Amino acid sequence: MANTNTQIDPMHAEEIGHGNSIAAWTLVGISLIGFIIGGISFAAHNPTMVYISSGIVVLGLISGWVMKKAGYGVGGSKSGSAH
Repeated sequence: MANTNTQIDPMHAEEIGHGNSIAAWTLVGISLIGFIIGGISFAAHNPTMVYISSGIVVLGLISGWVMKKAGYGVGGSKSGSAH
């Protein structure tokens, strides 16, 4: 039998967001570029570019975190009223 107490459980009281924010999309965009460059570089046997693309992915993670701290994340002060 399934647990029906999730409606009063404080762990499940908040609606789960989708990360639809400027910070999240910046992270995804930069990381996607890094993965695309990395995949092409891997197929072309260019290890230098693979390492550079790994750095681009890390740069995406850092930029998303910084933007979240700056208020552009979900529920942030600069993210708009829709979030």
